Amino acid sequence: MTDLRPRLPSPLQEVADDRFARHGVRLLLKRDDLIHPELIGNKWRKLSPNLERAAGRTLLTFGGAYSNHLRATAAAGRLLGLPTVGVVRGDELAGRPLNPSLARCAADGMRLHFTDRATYRRKAEPDTLATVLRTAGAEDAYVVPEGGSNTLAVRGCRALGEELRGRADVVVLACGTGGTLAGLAAGLAPEQRAVGIPVLKGGFLGEEIQALQQQAFGARRGAWRLDDRFHFGGYARVPAELDSFAADFERRHGIPVERLYVAKSLYALVALVEEGAFPRGTRLAAVVTGAPFPA
Repeated sequence: MTDLRPRLPSPLQEVADDRFARHGVRLLLKRDDLIHPELIGNKWRKLSPNLERAAGRTLLTFGGAYSNHLRATAAAGRLLGLPTVGVVRGDELAGRPLNPSLARCAADGMRLHFTDRATYRRKAEPDTLATVLRTAGAEDAYVVPEGGSNTLAVRGCRALGEELRGRADVVVLACGTGGTLAGLAAGLAPEQRAVGIPVLKGGFLGEEIQALQQQAFGARRGAWRLDDRFHFGGYARVPAELDSFAADFERRHGIPVERLYVAKSLYALVALVEEGAFPRGTRLAAVVTGAPFPA
């Protein structure tokens, strides 16, 4: 994986923002978006151990029509010369023109296989997975779960927490499937804590993160919690208020803000600081888990 030349550890950048300064709180950005231009942020941390384990086999994974994980997997396949298969939620999409996200996957050599939503929901069941692999013509493929969150990925993300040891008091990041938070929290020092901002509604993520930590480390690890108030209606929902906030953050700091994850975590941080959630003197580190993919 060193052939892909990742930039590790990723930079930790302090930014001056009056919304934090007036509360006596420092804002630092953990720039995981700078790890690699195509395997961005937590995608590198979660995919790299799985790519090593795949050992040249076809990589099959899952995602929706706008999945950043699918795009990152397709890019990794192109860069490493690995065949990739993306199982896409929604068989109704099969006969339609590809959206820009899926078109990028296809351009990177990913073979797209569309499946109905009922089957997709059961994809973790062994019999259903076997059927999906057979119908996709990929029975010998190495399977990575949706979002890339498995035991290897969680252990890979532990390094993110270790890189932040002694450098922040509270670490905040957006969560999709929870694998990054599960690993990050395990890598932090005992006096540090992590706050996850789910980008999907439903309130189910806490149990899944605990299960991921149990599988990876044998027990719950680290001090972490979730705040479910900032999903803005669910995954891929970017209302005008959130888009305006992200554009303002970009103007203030000159940093591109990915809308589906990063914008929600930064919005949550501003709201939490305004609520007085952190005492004066707190060092807040916001993990920039991704960057806007080029169209």
